[in-house]
Amino acid sequence: MDIILYLSNGYPTIEASIQMAKEYADAGCGMIEIDFPSHDPFLESELIKDRMKKALEACDDYDAYMEEIVRVKKELPQVKLLVLSYENTVREIGIDKYIRFCLDNDLKDVLLVGVTDNEVKDRFLEAGLRVSCYVQFQMLEEEIQSAKDSNGFVYLQAKVTPGQGYVNPQYPTLKDCIRCLREHGIDRPIYCGVGVHAPEDVKMVKEAGGDAAFVGSTILKLQGDLPAMKEKIREFAAQC
Repeated sequence: MDIILYLSNGYPTIEASIQMAKEYADAGCGMIEIDFPSHDPFLESELIKDRMKKALEACDDYDAYMEEIVRVKKELPQVKLLVLSYENTVREIGIDKYIRFCLDNDLKDVLLVGVTDNEVKDRFLEAGLRVSCYVQFQMLEEEIQSAKDSNGFVYLQAKVTPGQGYVNPQYPTLKDCIRCLREHGIDRPIYCGVGVHAPEDVKMVKEAGGDAAFVGSTILKLQGDLPAMKEKIREFAAQC
C-alpha cells in the first residue's frame, strides 16, 4: 500500500513544485496526485483554489505545466503519478492535445473533475486513458454502478466527517464499503481519501483493504517547514 500526496503544480512556481515532488519522494511517498491548475476550480477548498490562482498568476502557459509533469516523471521514476484536471482545463488545453500528452508520457491514470457532460470522459475512455470515479461513504447505488462502468481506480471516501454525508447501515465501516465494491466485481485499485488526516487513518485504510490513501491538507499546511513536513510524511508512510 502507498500514500498519495497532493502536489500543487506551479505553486508558488514551477521550479518550486518540482522540488516539492522530490521532497515528497525523499520522505517515502510512492504516489503523487499532480494537478493542472484550473481557472475555475469550483469544487476545491479555499486552500487549493488559492494555490491554483497563484500558480496561474506566476505561469499561465499549460505547455509549461506539461513540461514540468514530464520532468517530475523522469526525475522520479519510482513515483507513480496521478494527473488531476478539471474538464474546463482539458477543454482549454484541447481534448486531443491533452490525450496525446497523457499517452505519449504514459500518464494513463487521470482524475477528471468538474464534469458537465460525457464528451471529455468518453473521449478519454476511447483513447485508453483510465478515468477514476468517486464513491461516497454512503455507498449510493448510482455511484457503485458508475464505478463498475468506469475503467480507472475508485476514489472511495475514507470516512464520514461532519457535513459530508451519512453512514449506510449496510456498510458501516470502510472495510464494509470496500468489501461491497469487491463483491460487485470491481477488481481495480481502490484508493481512499477524504478524512485521512492522521497516521492512524492510513492504518485504517490498510486494514480495511484499501490499495492507497490520499493525504492532502495535513501535508500541504506543513510545506513552509520542510523538516516537519517530511517527518510527518514518514509517519504516514510507516503505516503502509
